[in-house]
Amino acid sequence: MKASDIRTKTTDELSDELARLKKEQFNLRFQKATGQLENTARVREVRHDIARINTVLREKRV
Repeated sequence: MKASDIRTKTTDELSDELARLKKEQFNLRFQKATGQLENTARVREVRHDIARINTVLREKRV
């Protein structure tokens, strides 16, 4: 997900997306622990997307 895409969304949409990504991150951690994780790069992508959304949400609060 690109930062430009994130900036066009409303705070409600960003909050929903953040919740979805946190659930996905949780599931990816379980997959890694049980040895079922196939795409290890996805863990990093999700983590970066969460950080991008948090950054934009902080910017919009000011």
